[in-house]
Amino acid sequence: MHIPHRSLLRTLVSAACTAALGAGLLAGTGTATAAAPSAPRLKAGSKVVGYFTEWGTYDRKYYVKNVETSGSAARLTHINYAFGNVTGGKCALGDSYAATDRAYTAAESVDGVADTWDQPLRGNFNQLLKLKKKHPGLKVLWSFGGWTWSGGFGEAAKNPAAFAQSCYDLVKNSKWAGVFDGIDIDWEYPNACGNTCDTSGREAFRNLMAALRSKFGSGSLVTAAITADATSGGKIDAANYAGAAQYVDWYNPMTYDYFGAWDATGPTAPHSALNSYAGIPKANFHTSATIAKLKGLGIPASKLLLGIGFYGRGWTGVTQAAPGGTATGPAAGTYEQGIDDYKVLRTKCPATGTVGGTAYAKCGNNWWSYDTPATIGTKMTYKNQQGLGGTFFWELSGDTANGELIKAIN
Repeated sequence: MHIPHRSLLRTLVSAACTAALGAGLLAGTGTATAAAPSAPRLKAGSKVVGYFTEWGTYDRKYYVKNVETSGSAARLTHINYAFGNVTGGKCALGDSYAATDRAYTAAESVDGVADTWDQPLRGNFNQLLKLKKKHPGLKVLWSFGGWTWSGGFGEAAKNPAAFAQSCYDLVKNSKWAGVFDGIDIDWEYPNACGNTCDTSGREAFRNLMAALRSKFGSGSLVTAAITADATSGGKIDAANYAGAAQYVDWYNPMTYDYFGAWDATGPTAPHSALNSYAGIPKANFHTSATIAKLKGLGIPASKLLLGIGFYGRGWTGVTQAAPGGTATGPAAGTYEQGIDDYKVLRTKCPATGTVGGTAYAKCGNNWWSYDTPATIGTKMTYKNQQGLGGTFFWELSGDTANGELIKAIN
């Protein structure tokens, strides 16, 4: 039922697979007809897109209501609802109970009204409708795939038109009319390896995005999360992201998870550095390298959003405070090893230094890296200097109850 964070299972990727097919994150959104969408476009730089996880309503007890009470709803322009499944060549519901069936009490509900047994739509979808009533300008996209469910895209790529039709029928289903303003594709990774390895070819992603744009038309949003792997011959090079750019409204390059405790003995390194620094374990594994590579391919800056992680990655058995130290394994996390939310880390292991435009923390024998309001401020300056289309982040429940990180974005 619970789908792990898109990159949590990276440890399962074999070294051979990674070496053969590259390293990275996700792709695609577009404007197939060069016609402008019917909805007015936000000016470049102003988009703030936050992921809401379907499974967050279980252990995390993070509800759509929390998007409102944290002040995040008023600061978001878009929510990416994660994730829908990709199976049998089609888009499919992920967890139907969480999405459409779970009954919310008055205390849990966005508007303070409890669900009834006989209402046609409950669950997260109904709560999102209530949130949109409070914030008429807020748009919601249904994101499909993610780390765990990207294995289905290879089959989908064999018949892009049929896949696009299935996605349209699901996203626009009359049972939840008005919830979704478009679709987001999170394929990890086209023609490369993620949780599984894809061999559908360099043009598969472009063809998939073209079919989605053709079906959804200019009145709906079509976007994609894409790999951040800027290495030569890496995951960005494995697929035709530049060719697909014409079909998307914007891309979300996943400029985080560059390093982590899947390399159990280290060296310790920040998972989301903005810039390179002396001693970085792998060249071009930082945000500015990713953005430079994508812009160099001819993708407009206004179609690139800057990715921020609302979480940290960490190691244990570390003696060196500065990055580059050795470790004995992943640090303990609330829900799984090697990762924890910002809201936990800010007090559990407060930042002790900065490197490459992000923060790190040494507490006891644990070493963590994560963004803080201050380092997000640095990244926003970079975003504006580069003329990027805005910011996106993974994911809403990692922030504090009063929206400390999203405030730093705005």
